[in-house]
Amino acid sequence: MNYLAHIFLSDEDDFIKIGNFMADAVKGKHYEQYPVGIQIGIKLHRFIDTYTDAHEIYRKSKHRLHEKFGHYSGVIMDIIYDHFLAKNWSLFSNIALEKYADDFYDLLQSNYDILAPKTQNQLPYMIKTNWLVCYKSLEGLELILFQMDYRTKNRVNMPAAIKEVKEFYEEMEQEFLAFFTALQHQTKLELDTLRNEFCYYN
Repeated sequence: MNYLAHIFLSDEDDFIKIGNFMADAVKGKHYEQYPVGIQIGIKLHRFIDTYTDAHEIYRKSKHRLHEKFGHYSGVIMDIIYDHFLAKNWSLFSNIALEKYADDFYDLLQSNYDILAPKTQNQLPYMIKTNWLVCYKSLEGLELILFQMDYRTKNRVNMPAAIKEVKEFYEEMEQEFLAFFTALQHQTKLELDTLRNEFCYYN
């Protein structure tokens, strides 16, 4: 899953949201230098990634991209699934996506000093292009894929995946909806476990 899903699955806890969002910028056990809530968010992010990569529904979606995009099919699929979350946002939240995104950007700016350097560097561009809302349309999805392709030195032409998205749109959307329901359940269980492990009941 990509940024929007990780943030959404953080149970409205600010520090867990921040940790879950920036986890890819924190390697190994470096997470231990952060406050407990952020540590939980980072560990939750890693759980979500592991669960997602192994799930048969996600793997079915990703398989459609593997021949063309190889190793990067997972990166692309994560972004595509965020598109379907944004598109179907009202099924999962009573807060408008635009407000949810603005509130999260405000949260990051209010806690700028605690962010990982890599996250600090990407924050202005994220806000300027409104990544979290941009996912919602196919045009926005293509833009995010273009940006990700640039960050990975244009190795596989990620924006070309729009062809597969359009061809298998309904199938992928139904797969996402089935998968995300299961992911929400498992994430809640893992979050309860982590809170107990860290004695964190904020």
